[in-house]
Amino acid sequence: MKKQTSSKRKPAIDDLLAVMARLRSPTGCPWDREQDHLSLRFHAVEEVYELMDAIEAGDDHEMAEELGDLLLQVIFHCQLAGERGAFDFEDVSRRIVEKLIRRHPHVFGDSKVKSVDAVWAQWEQIKKAEKKGTKHERPSALDGIPKHLPALLRAEKLVKKARKAKLLTDAKGKPAARAKAEIASQLFELTQFAQSKGWSAEELLRAETRKREMKLRKAERQLSQ
Repeated sequence: MKKQTSSKRKPAIDDLLAVMARLRSPTGCPWDREQDHLSLRFHAVEEVYELMDAIEAGDDHEMAEELGDLLLQVIFHCQLAGERGAFDFEDVSRRIVEKLIRRHPHVFGDSKVKSVDAVWAQWEQIKKAEKKGTKHERPSALDGIPKHLPALLRAEKLVKKARKAKLLTDAKGKPAARAKAEIASQLFELTQFAQSKGWSAEELLRAETRKREMKLRKAERQLSQ
């Protein structure tokens, strides 16, 4: 028997969808049958971090495996949603295709942009128009930051959005190279100090970011009045 060529081989995604459906069937895996969207939510986060490790290691074998694990999370949630008639993998795939085409009019349409900054500005403008008048509308320039981001990453996102909205200005200080080294050292030392007191630096920064966000939102409202 001749080995199938890649052009005639059944798409592996079809096999994956079938395997997932089988795992969730009445005669499938007891663990898979017990899961729901909430029980799975942190599995996806873990898989992303494992993928990051593989990327930084430059390990193609591990990268392919971790991408598969991440894809499994997508397929799992689509299976669960399909079982309750909400959406399925086809719906998810179609939506992202439509979004990519809609948000890249400089590729698929007549829009002209000449820089990466212009691309991002256009993307944000299109996204804002898409959500306007819906329950997902983002009236504040600070909206759209995932609440479960790690504390430091969430703080960085908040600062970035606040700077773009001119709610924060850049602090003047030492030359960049020196400042960068000192900041890295200070971050580590602050983490060490917090731990010595029995505090979580993660939780401290998360709480402080929430306080700063409230102040920034108040300032934003005052500016708009």
